Amino acid sequence: MDVNTMTMTAYYNGEFMPRDQIRLSPDDRGFLFADGIYEVVRCYNGDFFRMRQHLERLARGLRELRISGVDAAVVGDVCVELVNRNKPTPPDLLVYVQVTRGVAPRAHPFPKGDVTPTVYATLMPYTAKGNAAEGVSVITTPDIRWARCDVKSIALLPNCLANQTARDAGATEAIFVRDGVALEGTATSFFGVFDGVVRTAPTSNYILPGITRAAVLETCETERVPVEVGPMFAHELPAADELFLVGTTVEVMPIVRLDGCPVASGQPGPVTQHLGEVFGRLTRRQ
Repeated sequence: MDVNTMTMTAYYNGEFMPRDQIRLSPDDRGFLFADGIYEVVRCYNGDFFRMRQHLERLARGLRELRISGVDAAVVGDVCVELVNRNKPTPPDLLVYVQVTRGVAPRAHPFPKGDVTPTVYATLMPYTAKGNAAEGVSVITTPDIRWARCDVKSIALLPNCLANQTARDAGATEAIFVRDGVALEGTATSFFGVFDGVVRTAPTSNYILPGITRAAVLETCETERVPVEVGPMFAHELPAADELFLVGTTVEVMPIVRLDGCPVASGQPGPVTQHLGEVFGRLTRRQ
């Protein structure tokens, strides 16, 4: 089955149905206020990569937004059933899950009384964002996002604007810089290598706790690659030995150009390549 087609089965508010039959209420707070969260889970040959961690992050996001009435474990079961109902599926795909506060009259305060959250899940084809053998180009951009980037909110307009700026510049990704510190990409985590030490900014309210980010940090530990979790200042980046992106949709992706200039030799670096190879073996085991 081509998961691009609109006849595929999706999940919406307790029912599995053809995706082209799903109708969203114009009073849904996700539509009106971006009042909701989402998750994207990679599925390799029918097996989900770190589903438990994705569901834990989903549950945390629901708590932070004070959305009740959704069991993250049930959402996990929905994802499994969704893949089963759409077989045969491509060997590599993404499952997208979105939860909003639900349908209520438009008003900024949370609606009074019982409001049923809107839960939507669908499959998407995986499309590689760049070639790890060649690497990608990125730009830096001021961080104009809100102060709760640790919540995987559907309010992604600043990310979209920054990503489009990168595309207009012929780059794949934009790296947000706040107070001189390079934090993360519009849809990725950001790492550097300085004198053989892998460095990435610490998680905070300005950084999403990435599932792949955590897996790569674990890989560094098992492979005995030195790691420093601390700020990477924008002025340091041109001197980096290597830079790379990490995320569900890029895995481990070397950065070979930053703001139009080569990163070191302009080729994927050995540390990044090694981590990418080990991560690839990890996903195949999963």
